[in-house]
Amino acid sequence: MVANEIIVRCLHCGTKNRIPKDHIQSKPTCGRCGAYLDEILIPCLACGTKNRIPENRIHERPKCGKCGVPLVIEGKAGKPTAVTDLSFLREVVNSQGIAIVDCWAAWCMPCRMQEPIFRELAVKYAGSAQFFTLNVDENPLTASQYDIRSIPTILIFRDGKLVDRMVGVQPKELIEERLLSIIKRV
Repeated sequence: MVANEIIVRCLHCGTKNRIPKDHIQSKPTCGRCGAYLDEILIPCLACGTKNRIPENRIHERPKCGKCGVPLVIEGKAGKPTAVTDLSFLREVVNSQGIAIVDCWAAWCMPCRMQEPIFRELAVKYAGSAQFFTLNVDENPLTASQYDIRSIPTILIFRDGKLVDRMVGVQPKELIEERLLSIIKRV
């Protein structure tokens, strides 16, 4: 392989294509079948249909072509963002779509147990929801505003409105189930 080329497998026919790195932005096509090579396959969690989405449209909240349910895009960029009393309104309340906030404290052992689960879900649902963490000791105004009396507490917002709350350490499956039920509501 030449150093200035990359190999891209066609999702349509499976052919491996050598693409010069300087041509990758110009919508390359497969040399065998002519299909665009910038598409990503995303299976629908509701009906199982495989959807082809152009890579440049992945952030437009795509929906399944068969059932219309928003597609859950697994990504590696998903990392919870820390919010404060000052940034909470801008980042969570004024955001469009789904925002999930893990309310925690550094001294809380159950919070530490919940953290890896929350991080894993943030990676898995990176394109479908925004994940945030709120340290309640450092941000008492927001904690008070949302009546957080026990931690860990997970708050789920849709278009800036609180739609669900989970208190205490929750199993990954339960958080995922509740999140998916909110994602599927259109």
